[in-house]
Amino acid sequence: MKPSIETISIIGAGALGAAYGGLLHDMDVRSVSFVAGGNRFERLRNEGLIVNGKRYFIPVIPPEYLSAPADLIIVAVKYHHLDDAIQDMRNRVGTETAIISVMNGIESEGRIGSVYGMGKVLYAVSVGIDALREGNRVNYSNQGKIFFGETINTISTDRIKRIQALFDKAGINYETPPDMMRVMWWKFMINVGINQASAVLRAPFLVFQTSEEARNLMESAMREVITLSEKAQVNLIEEDIKRFNEILLDLNPQGKTSMLQDVEAGRKTEVEMLAGKVIALGRQYNLPTPVNQKLFDLIKEIEAKY
Repeated sequence: MKPSIETISIIGAGALGAAYGGLLHDMDVRSVSFVAGGNRFERLRNEGLIVNGKRYFIPVIPPEYLSAPADLIIVAVKYHHLDDAIQDMRNRVGTETAIISVMNGIESEGRIGSVYGMGKVLYAVSVGIDALREGNRVNYSNQGKIFFGETINTISTDRIKRIQALFDKAGINYETPPDMMRVMWWKFMINVGINQASAVLRAPFLVFQTSEEARNLMESAMREVITLSEKAQVNLIEEDIKRFNEILLDLNPQGKTSMLQDVEAGRKTEVEMLAGKVIALGRQYNLPTPVNQKLFDLIKEIEAKY
């Protein structure tokens, strides 16, 4: 097996980037850095991050800086920042670099791989973290879990084993499932449901834990993804919704989805990547997607009022 992962670059210092950056920094202060330019560079360098009450001044590297490439790159940006992130990581990518994206949706790996080669990209999703971000402060009570791996993981490759060893050392919860594509679609289904319903209802997790009406809205959006998954030969089932509902009950009741946090902060949401993608797939497969069309329209109306 190749040498262990020693250096990690994170693109994106939002809730997920901050949470994983803090855990990696606690493991080894020399291991992790953020890549950021412009105002983000100045803000991270001058203010740092406060994660669960602890302040971190994690090194920040400007994109144009030339140095040894990272062993691992973690992409944790919003959908509309992905093109910039792909360019910003260019000087961090070397011949042995592995790249994982913990972004929402089912498209980021392909877009990263189209530039740097799919041989460098592993599939990944983060499920169950209840991180809240306010400015440079991030708080979470449930770390959740990163699901990551090759497309099929019946045998663990060297790069899988190296990342597993890193996550074990850093205390990052993970799982390497046999069928990563199915997990990618499962997380996509989750986000299409809970993120969008929470943004429209302005509802924290407590509402979905206690209100049948809120869960019905969430689940109706999810079921459109299940129908599409059959056409895509991924074959999600009703049990996959129940599997998420079990996770939902363990989340901080006052926690909020990333899309609700975006709406409350007046930021652009990822609705194009969620309902927008569902609508596009519906057209591709000639299937109706009325719930996601309605959610798309409502969220666009919310954004227009900022």
